[in-house]
Amino acid sequence: MNYETQLVGNVPADMVDEQVFLEGDRLPFWRRWMVVGAVVAIALVAVATWIAMKGNGANAPAAAAQVPVVTVISPGQSMVSHMIKATGSLAARVEMPVGVVGEGGAVTRVLVQPGDWVRAGQILATVERSVQTEQIRSLAAQVEVNRADAKLAQAQLDRAKALVSRGFISQADIDQRIATRDAANARVNVAAAQLAEQRARTGRLDIRAPAAGLVLTRAVEPGQIVAASGGTLFRMAKDGEMEMLAQVSEGDLAVLRTGNGATVTPVGGSTQFAGRIWQIAPVVDNQNRQGIARIAIPYNPAIRPGGFASAAIVSGTASAPMLPESAVQSDEKGNFVYIVNGRDEVQRRDVKVGQVTDAGVSIMAGLNGDERIVASAGAFLTPGQKVKPELQKSK
Repeated sequence: MNYETQLVGNVPADMVDEQVFLEGDRLPFWRRWMVVGAVVAIALVAVATWIAMKGNGANAPAAAAQVPVVTVISPGQSMVSHMIKATGSLAARVEMPVGVVGEGGAVTRVLVQPGDWVRAGQILATVERSVQTEQIRSLAAQVEVNRADAKLAQAQLDRAKALVSRGFISQADIDQRIATRDAANARVNVAAAQLAEQRARTGRLDIRAPAAGLVLTRAVEPGQIVAASGGTLFRMAKDGEMEMLAQVSEGDLAVLRTGNGATVTPVGGSTQFAGRIWQIAPVVDNQNRQGIARIAIPYNPAIRPGGFASAAIVSGTASAPMLPESAVQSDEKGNFVYIVNGRDEVQRRDVKVGQVTDAGVSIMAGLNGDERIVASAGAFLTPGQKVKPELQKSK
């Protein structure tokens, strides 16, 4: 053993660590960098902890700044219309089926088409009448024969009266001639009545409009054989007036009155027509619990009987809060709004929504109008959350 080996081997125990540290200078390169990195990380953690502990007081205002600012409104009360929505079919207000009034026959002419306007008594179609025409001529001739007989009887009576004073004719003969004259006049009246009857029957072969209005349908063609029991040949709308048969629930039907205004919109179009309820059904269907409100509307080519339409019926006015649509939310429980209480906390309030218009949404139940209601961004809030309310300025 040499001198250097003996010196190291005889190092005292309290100097072993120092000796090892000195020997660390001879450690590999990568091990030295690991040691340095660990020391730096420990130092950074210590510095961050010190800064966090020191900055607790300064972060309190920052935490307060995290409370969201929300815009609130206090809507008060407004006069709003109570609107009832309904659907139903369109029809002629007074529909007139037109058929054969007389004995019928072969149709010779059809003079109108669907969509034509006609006046009362206007001929819509004619039926062949050659036989009836000859009967009229025969009866007219019979009237003339009877008139001639009546004229002859009157002349004979006048001559007989002139001979009574001279004693050539008895009073009995005069009475007989008076009876003959009266019978002749009666036969004239009978023949004239028969002629008028036949003319009326022939006139009934013309199919005429019972009143002025709009022709809706036509179910007859020239050459067709028609009879009194042959069904409807034309359908007309009296004066062209239309209506909507609105299906209304039993509860809504109770608040409707004759004269209530309504807006009717046919399906497939955007044009709206103003109308009024002119009749309310006195009964309710026991199957669907609905009744009929008949809404009269003026004629328009866009209104086609048999079509479908929707209606908004104004059943009156009431005082209620009006909110923007952004303030009203809905979920599986129904419609609701968020209000801010006196502690500036968000609370949910269930509401009943009424009419929705361009002015906003009317609230029929749940609010009195004095609350502070979140105007928007309610979807990002939760009940109980602390907020900073700012009252929205009126426009």
